[in-house]
Amino acid sequence: MNDLDEGTVQATVRTGTGRNTVLAGFMDKVKLPRGLFAGVEFEGRHHSPLDRILGEFDRALRTLAAPALGTRPNPARGLPEADLDAQARQHTARLMRINHTGEICAQALYQGQALTARISANRDALRGASAEEVDHLAWCEARIGELGGRTSFLNLFWYAGSLALGVAAGLAGDRWSLAFLKETERQVGGHLAGHLAQIPAADQRTRAIVEQMKKDEAGHAELAQRLGAAEFSPSLKWAMRLSSKLMTRSVYWV
Repeated sequence: MNDLDEGTVQATVRTGTGRNTVLAGFMDKVKLPRGLFAGVEFEGRHHSPLDRILGEFDRALRTLAAPALGTRPNPARGLPEADLDAQARQHTARLMRINHTGEICAQALYQGQALTARISANRDALRGASAEEVDHLAWCEARIGELGGRTSFLNLFWYAGSLALGVAAGLAGDRWSLAFLKETERQVGGHLAGHLAQIPAADQRTRAIVEQMKKDEAGHAELAQRLGAAEFSPSLKWAMRLSSKLMTRSVYWV
């Protein structure tokens, strides 16, 4: 160690705030964009940049590796199970797998945008919308299991890409970050409408979940608009549709 002698290191290890004493000093020297990993007040305690990094890493692990825990009741609760043939069950399970990966992407997108949001009210709104997406994640996981399907092997890849996009959108400024969110939710709503057209009418459980998700996504798009979202050009919207198509087609099979 060049800047820290052995006594300093031992002292910081012995103290409860040692990790912040040493590492926060390092973080202060790192030039990060305004808003990125900024310290925040949470439950009466100021969180350092290091706290936030560890918290976001924990959030990623919980999204990718742990069962999702929703806070709202599952819309399918109490509805009868449909008598679907094997082909219909498989197709519906794959559609729900696409929706599940979409929610994985939504978690990463909101995470990246919240990290780089300049305005605290926007950051809080993004966190609130993210909580609703966790409900979607839990509902999709449950329905996939009921249908005998599995989640996608590509979730980590799509999570990483969406997180990078969320950070990039946030660095462009809140209005453009919200524009990305608004257009994403609009396109997701279109995908969900397409899925409803393919899900058998008798499958009330799947349809109830997808219909509630569609309603929530529309609300998120409206939220972004109210917070001052800009409007993307047609070419950017086309590029987003192309990326979305790549995700849906790959996840349907893998």
